[in-house]
Amino acid sequence: MKLERPQWPENKKCSAMITINLNAELFWLQLDPTCKDMPKTLSLGQYGMTRGVDRILEILDERKIRATFFTPGWVAEQYPDKVKAIVEQGHEIAALGYHHEHMALLTEEEQDEAMKKSIHAIENVCHVTPKGFRSPEGELTLDTLRIAKENGLLYSSNLCDDDRPYWKNVGSDEILEIPIHWVNYDLPYFAFNYHPAFPAGQGRIANYTGVLNNWKDEFYGCHEYGLCYVLQLDPAAIGAPGRIGLLEELLDYIDEFDGVWWATGTEMYAYYQTLKEREGK
Repeated sequence: MKLERPQWPENKKCSAMITINLNAELFWLQLDPTCKDMPKTLSLGQYGMTRGVDRILEILDERKIRATFFTPGWVAEQYPDKVKAIVEQGHEIAALGYHHEHMALLTEEEQDEAMKKSIHAIENVCHVTPKGFRSPEGELTLDTLRIAKENGLLYSSNLCDDDRPYWKNVGSDEILEIPIHWVNYDLPYFAFNYHPAFPAGQGRIANYTGVLNNWKDEFYGCHEYGLCYVLQLDPAAIGAPGRIGLLEELLDYIDEFDGVWWATGTEMYAYYQTLKEREGK
């Protein structure tokens, strides 16, 4: 059976999104709350905000690509100048919880509170209202996306069940899901710490060339089948001097292909909403 190809604006062959998770120190704090007293471990996340973000922004600016920065409310409050600079350069700020909550372990009321707090923090700092949601811990409940939609969040980028955006039922409503895949996420390849141990078992940092080849192969497949390529980055991982070149090489590789539609999450939502209205659904 021949798979139906998605339609993209201006008859483009495929779509691509760059998404950045601004976890900062919160990634390590959620592994072990006692990290609040471990400046070395906290510095792993702080590095992404002090150095990594600027390197990413420079590369995106050179190529006129706008990205979506999933941002915890706490990070927006702790790094207001950095987050404002992201907005000023034309990028999108989306929600990533408030304090890196594990949504699957929270009640519906606690999830609702975390989302509201996240949205309000971003609004107060950036003067923009986030439209997208990614679960901080990568896990969620059946109610999480419904709660997100009830709080005015229009799209989600959490699930791994497709390779093109689709409308997901959330109770009596729908939210646009923009699927992700772990192979296109830098943190599992590059994050490393002794205590708390990450990854478990003290695995070593991945070979850079192998990671780049993985990303290229995944993009090639998305272009070949006309799908949506979503890259996930953490500034602390990709932003190191020896790794930022991977992003440059990947974007140079993608630039060799015709018909790539670069989109932010909100632009993706707007396009799918237009298709939906055109089809009268």
